[in-house]
Amino acid sequence: MATKMASTTLQKAGDDEEIFVLRAQDVSSPKLVMLWIADNLHASDEKLRDAFECALRMRKHPTRKAAD
Repeated sequence: MATKMASTTLQKAGDDEEIFVLRAQDVSSPKLVMLWIADNLHASDEKLRDAFECALRMRKHPTRKAAD
């Protein structure tokens, strides 16, 4: 995973392509990442592992609250 400044994924998005951002502090974020994993089991092991590790880090984020 990457920050917004260094994300190659964001760089791949087209200028008119919609994106959706999950913040670590949002209580629902880890669950949504896990749902993404379940729907993308065809992805590379590295990408799935990165997503899983991201979900774990999100669960440990010191500030957890409802989404803004």
